[in-house]
Amino acid sequence: MIVHRIALAGNPNTGKSTLFNTLTGLKQHTGNWPGKTVAHAEGTFQHQGQEYLLIDLPGTYSLFSNSTDEEVARDYIVFEQPDVTLVVVDGTSMERNLNLALQVLEMTGHVIICINLMDEAEKKGIVIDEERLSSKLGVPVVKISARNKKGIQSLLDTIARLLRGDIQIKPYRLTYRPEIEEQINKLEPIVRELIGDGYPSRWVALRLLDGDDALLKKIHEQIKSKGSNPYEFGNILHS
Repeated sequence: MIVHRIALAGNPNTGKSTLFNTLTGLKQHTGNWPGKTVAHAEGTFQHQGQEYLLIDLPGTYSLFSNSTDEEVARDYIVFEQPDVTLVVVDGTSMERNLNLALQVLEMTGHVIICINLMDEAEKKGIVIDEERLSSKLGVPVVKISARNKKGIQSLLDTIARLLRGDIQIKPYRLTYRPEIEEQINKLEPIVRELIGDGYPSRWVALRLLDGDDALLKKIHEQIKSKGSNPYEFGNILHS
């Protein structure tokens, strides 16, 4: 049986761990990420006869590798390429939480935005139009309350439909200043030629422009480990 890998990302205190426990129950185990002191939890669940492995990524506010937690979460999405990334956001603090969602969307289009704590949002009179938000972001948006187990069935059905290809996605991409976009447009075709479709070329081009040497060295090593010639990419890295 094929096991679909689902990554669970989100800011701290969004109820991400509650959703993890709700979906996996007792079918989970914990440890540390390889070579890190950061806790690693994963568990399994089934839906519509399909098996899922849920990986709970460290809670982070960004994916810019300013901390070990951010590095672990970012590297898993980029290098392990889960089938779906669930981005859990707090329904009472959408503006702050969507910053992480936009960063994930630059890395992968296989995303579902999961708006949690809807019970608290409703108490505060907050109304969220998930259909309009989905249209803007180009990926599915589902409202839930993990601790009350509301919306869980809808979330599971959405995961299944996305994996079957029943949902058309067109992930939103941030547009930067014209001078930055000009450099991205020059660099991205070169990056794509060297690394192929294995990594998000626009995002890698941005990281090159950002001077994120640590990440780019990891990509260099990944290319090398797969038997490809990493030297041309290495030349870009040091140029």
